[in-house]
Amino acid sequence: MKQGRRKLRKYIPALASLCMIILAAAVLCGCSGGETSGSGDGQEPVSRDFFAMDTYMTVTAYGDKAGEATEAAEEEVYRLDAMFSTGNPESEISGLNSKGGAVLSQEAGDLVERGLELYDETGKKFDIAVYPVMKAWGFTDKKYRVPSEEELEKLLPLTDAAEVKCADSDDSDGVEVSFGKEGMAIDLGGIAKGYTSARIMEVYKEHGVTSGLVSLGGNVQVLGTKPDGSKWKVAVQDPGSKSEGDADAADGSGETGAAEYMGMLEVADAAVITSGAYERNFTQGGKFYHHIIDPATGYPADSGLKSVTIVSQDGTLADALATSLYIMGKDDALDYWRDHRDEFGCILMDDDNELYVTEDIAGDFSSDAYHVTVVE
Repeated sequence: MKQGRRKLRKYIPALASLCMIILAAAVLCGCSGGETSGSGDGQEPVSRDFFAMDTYMTVTAYGDKAGEATEAAEEEVYRLDAMFSTGNPESEISGLNSKGGAVLSQEAGDLVERGLELYDETGKKFDIAVYPVMKAWGFTDKKYRVPSEEELEKLLPLTDAAEVKCADSDDSDGVEVSFGKEGMAIDLGGIAKGYTSARIMEVYKEHGVTSGLVSLGGNVQVLGTKPDGSKWKVAVQDPGSKSEGDADAADGSGETGAAEYMGMLEVADAAVITSGAYERNFTQGGKFYHHIIDPATGYPADSGLKSVTIVSQDGTLADALATSLYIMGKDDALDYWRDHRDEFGCILMDDDNELYVTEDIAGDFSSDAYHVTVVE
C-alpha cells in the first residue's frame, strides 16, 4: 500500500491530466492524489484518485457515507493488489510461482479456480498459465523483446492451464494449488481488475451506496444508475487514439469527439471492459507487437480485430472475455456470444474499422464516427 502511494506522488503531474470525468450531473471529478474530493453531503459525488495495480484509478460514490465508501474501496484495491500482484515478491501469487505450489487463501484460490473454469469455457483462449511467455516478451516488466522461435517452443508446453491443479487444503481453509510441470507460473492479471471492480461494488453496497462507479485504468464498472435515475454514460476508446486505457466515464458534453472515442454506451449495474492491441505494445525491426498473446502460438494474436469491449454484470467475466474474444477473432467471438448471450454483450472493431455490436446492447450504444452493424 505504501509503495502504491509513493508511486502516486511520483506520477501526480500525469495523473492530473488523465483524471476521469464522471458523468453525474456533469460534475468533474477532482484529482486528489488519494484524498477525497466532493462535498460528502449525499447530493454531490465523492471521488478518490490513486495509483495501484500499475495504473491510475478513480472511485466515485453518492450518499451520506460516500466518503467512507470510497476510502474503503481504495483500501480494498490495495489489499487485492498485495494478494494478486506478480510484481510483488510477497504476494500470494508470487509465492506460488516461486515455489511451484502453495496453499492460497480461499479468496485467491477461488479466483485461480475461476480462471481455470474460464480456460475451459473459452476453448483455452483465456489462459492464466501464459505468464512465462508474457515474461519472455517483456510485457511483465516493460523490458520488451522478441523471443526466438526456439525459446517459445520450450515455453509453450508450460502455458497449459490444465496443468494447474487445485484442491481443498487439509491443513487450512485455503486452496492448495500445484503445477504439473516445472517452470510453470500463473498471472491473474487478466481477471484481477475485473474482480476488483466487482468487489468495489460490494464495498459500496456495504456502506449503503446505491449509485457509484469505479474506473480501474479505464475499465469501468457502475453501481445502479446516476442519482437522477438515468443510466451512466461510458465512452469506449477508439483503438487508434490512445496508447493506454480502455473505457472512460465521460461528461457527455461533446468535448471528447470522434478522434478519441469510437462511441458511447449507456449502462446501469454493469462492467464495461475493453481489450485492444493499443494498450501495451512495442515496435522492433519495423514490426508492431502487442501484449495480447495467443497461448496456442506464443505470439501476439493476429485475429483481425482491433478491440473488443464486453458489457456484463459480472466484472470478472467481462475482464476475461475481453481478452478471449480478441484472440478468437470476429466470427468465433460472435458465435461465442450467441451461445452465452444471457451473460454479456459485446462490441467488436475489426481491422477495417467496422463496428459490430450485439443486439442486446445495440439500443444503448451510439457512434458518430463509425458504421455499426448490429449482430443478431
